[in-house]
Amino acid sequence: MGDEKIEAYTGPAGGWGSAKSLLRNLVRNGIPASGSAMLLKQNKPDGFMCVSCAWAKPAQPHLFEYCENGAKATLWEQTQARCAPEFFRRHSVTELLSWPDHDLEKAGRLTHPMRYDPASDRYRPVSWADAAAEIGRELKAIDPKAAVFYASGRASLETSYMYALFARLYGHNNLPDSSNMCHETTSVALPQSIGSPVGTVLLEDIDQADCMLFFGHNIGSNAPRILHPLQEARRRGVPILTFNPLRERGLERFTNPQSPIEMVTGASTQISTQYHQVKAGGDIAAITGMCKALLALDREAERAGTARVVDVAFVAGHTHGLDAFMRYCDGQDWAAIEHRSGLTREALEAATAVYARAKAAIGFYGMGLTQHRLGAETVGMLVNLLLLRGHMGRPGAGICPIRGHSNVQGQRTVGISEKPELVPLDRLAEQYGFEPPRDEGRTTVEACRGILDGSVRAFVALGGNFVRAVPDTNPMEEAWRRLRLSVQISTKLNRNHLVTGEVSYILPCLGRIEIDRQASGPQIVTMEDSTACFHPSRGVARPVGPQVRSEPWIVAELAKATLPPNPRVDWDGWVGDYGRVRDAIEATYPDLFQDFNARLDQPGGIVKPLPARERVWKTKTGLANFIVPPGLEADPDMAGGAAAARDVLDLITLRSNDQFNTTIYGYDDRFRGVDGTREIVFMNRDDLARLGLADGERVDLSTVADDGVDRTVRGLRIIAYDIPPGNCGGYYPELNVLLPLWHHDQQSKTPAAKSIPVRVARSAPD
Repeated sequence: MGDEKIEAYTGPAGGWGSAKSLLRNLVRNGIPASGSAMLLKQNKPDGFMCVSCAWAKPAQPHLFEYCENGAKATLWEQTQARCAPEFFRRHSVTELLSWPDHDLEKAGRLTHPMRYDPASDRYRPVSWADAAAEIGRELKAIDPKAAVFYASGRASLETSYMYALFARLYGHNNLPDSSNMCHETTSVALPQSIGSPVGTVLLEDIDQADCMLFFGHNIGSNAPRILHPLQEARRRGVPILTFNPLRERGLERFTNPQSPIEMVTGASTQISTQYHQVKAGGDIAAITGMCKALLALDREAERAGTARVVDVAFVAGHTHGLDAFMRYCDGQDWAAIEHRSGLTREALEAATAVYARAKAAIGFYGMGLTQHRLGAETVGMLVNLLLLRGHMGRPGAGICPIRGHSNVQGQRTVGISEKPELVPLDRLAEQYGFEPPRDEGRTTVEACRGILDGSVRAFVALGGNFVRAVPDTNPMEEAWRRLRLSVQISTKLNRNHLVTGEVSYILPCLGRIEIDRQASGPQIVTMEDSTACFHPSRGVARPVGPQVRSEPWIVAELAKATLPPNPRVDWDGWVGDYGRVRDAIEATYPDLFQDFNARLDQPGGIVKPLPARERVWKTKTGLANFIVPPGLEADPDMAGGAAAARDVLDLITLRSNDQFNTTIYGYDDRFRGVDGTREIVFMNRDDLARLGLADGERVDLSTVADDGVDRTVRGLRIIAYDIPPGNCGGYYPELNVLLPLWHHDQQSKTPAAKSIPVRVARSAPD
């Protein structure tokens, strides 16, 4: 961290702020300006898919088809720095544990397989053959059910398919991935409502929509490429209604860096036509208010004999449960709706009036909806709002969860799932001549519980920074050291490598940006974007070193060292030609991947078949279902009791403008006016006055929980900020220390990181 600088940012998203940030990142990573040419291949048909977010790739890309954060991810991965054996000779693991996350990854790309030596407290180089042999021996020595194979969300469809098959041939379904920590709520909620585990919107729908609703997402930092179609929509006069606790700049104003006129003149586009600062966890209440207002408008229209507001034909022919949902809405008092949402009745009715005129509306949402105790019910409420007007399965309309990691959705599609009912196990059994395990595997939360209680003995991570990303950081790190085996397949050093088990390995892998040359030549990998389209990706950069291997190669070597030979699984043949893996994927999922290899270069990607797009509802009722929540409260832990205490606030964990998930590129959160530090807490000025605190003071945050675990973060600097009263915000992953493992969505077990009850106290003087 550098010198702290807190100064309000008045500029738009994009514009010169984005251009300057890109230049700083080129310098930061030792990449000459000429090296930025690789960015011209990002998200292009003849190039590589972005390693950052999963937003859709257009059939006709812009010249610069990347955003500020996507460019940061590329430059961060292509840094000139190297984390080679000499680095580990200079630094012990104990020393490195004291380094910040940013500095660990700044050490550069990993270049050699490494094994932890407890005697010297250092990682030492090891041959690939010896590493695979020992990992295989360790896995064979334990019950397969005691192993967890985690995937971070960046691995390709080919790697993910091989990894999932390896796990099931080995004997378990313990295949959690980063979806468990963000959008697993979506994968649970949407099948109940519409029979699809993913969103229904394609890029072409955004061009046809005449109204958009945004809930709980900061696109300016987390998926800025969405701003291009949003800017075009606003130029068409499309209203955009935003519900988010903080006023995020990307949803306020945008200057297009690809427009010379806008860059010269400083012109910007207003993105949101209405911006409603809903309280954390108040989305059920806010959407209830809109639905209540919509039903009132419909009844007025019916009495007046004018056109109905509710799409009566759609509701009658395609939905189930309207009567129960109407009773729920009628039973909610406006005063309670206003109190829990933090929004006035007038504001919600104003939003409803705009929505009621829409003929094709899209509901976008992020983790502001999914990471709550009743996250699935919250997502279901947004679907309810769309169903009332028939905005599902028609051009320009639908539901659009905005995914994070670049292939987290695709990994689920090809078998990375702890839920056996979501995987065609019978087909796998026939295809590969074995009996797959049929029992439920472990989610991320259940994997953590297994590590804490000792029932998990081995953890293999295909990317990610698991101990930093999960709740209850301190107990998890302590328990991790009791694991027998910890294997990390990674591009860069992170904290999880330094929290070692009894046997610990770091296995360096190629990044997606690099040329992956195998027996049949340079390879293509594929992934699925947020709109359920499959795309090819071709590496363009030179590999970082001769000892770095591709993810499919590493998975194959571990599988061969662990499993008995199977004549139906040609691991070496698959590694030599990834097209053969795609043939295997097509054989397992013929309805989804028909003619997979032949259609790889289809402009705009291969569209994944989704029955809900055609108004075919694969639900228990055979219809789209209205889901009735138990009440207005999305986080029962915050209701009454501790929440009423004077010094308790509702904490929202946030990402800065200079990070992606647990990867910290730097200490600049430009849009929120923070530079040089991440040790901050955003607080409402009224709360500061009420608690007798002041902007710039240092405070400690402690979780309000009666479970005997001390969860405290000390010395956070207060920043007075435009955040709803009763709420506060701070950075993920540093504040995961405050998130209890048991504080998760009741259905999906997604950690409820957007509503953590915390007590605020002035820090003791040094």
